Amino acid sequence: MTDSPSPEILASNHDILVQSLPTVSRLALVYAPRNAREQTLALLALDARLAHLLRRSREPMMAQLRLAWWRESLGQPAEQWPQGEPLLALLKSWNGHHGGLSALVDGWENMTGPAPLPRTALEAMAQGRGEACAALADALGRSSERDAALVLGRAWALNDLAMRLGHGAERETVLELVRAYPASGVRVSRALRPLMVLQGLAARRLAKGDETGATSPAALLKAMRLGLLGF
Repeated sequence: MTDSPSPEILASNHDILVQSLPTVSRLALVYAPRNAREQTLALLALDARLAHLLRRSREPMMAQLRLAWWRESLGQPAEQWPQGEPLLALLKSWNGHHGGLSALVDGWENMTGPAPLPRTALEAMAQGRGEACAALADALGRSSERDAALVLGRAWALNDLAMRLGHGAERETVLELVRAYPASGVRVSRALRPLMVLQGLAARRLAKGDETGATSPAALLKAMRLGLLGF
């Protein structure tokens, strides 16, 4: 009989995944209630992992091959997943709803094309993140809020892209999309408040024009208001 992993090992894997997150994602995770924390961490860690795959792949083909592995894994039942991948182990907390995360893989794959990326690719990236957030709503038993989660996820992606893209034409296109897909007035229950934090801080960072827009004391107060009060 195979021994189960010890609590210390599980805690270590959890900590490793938290440390893999960008600062803003770690901050947003703080506002996930205990019964939503694992599922939220799994989404944010997967998003960070896919972004890392693109950054470290010198050739688009290599990135696409690595993305294909994640797409194939997410298309399988959790019982068929290989052992030893902490992120897949954490995704079991989604209780079969992980297939909805394939849209996130597709979204990141749209970022592997040559610059300048067309509007359709940038829209697809934002839609993929949005659909992944909608899948999180399903995984948390909040399917009635999946439309709101999609809007928040898409707006988070667009505001984030507008800060990250270095190509002028791509950035102008994304700024047009930011204006076309606002998330103002969207509210969600406590379980999904990390999405409000992500979107709110990404929008604030874009408005301020630098990273301090998401990490300053005023930004932390905004995160607290969004995470705890939801407005």
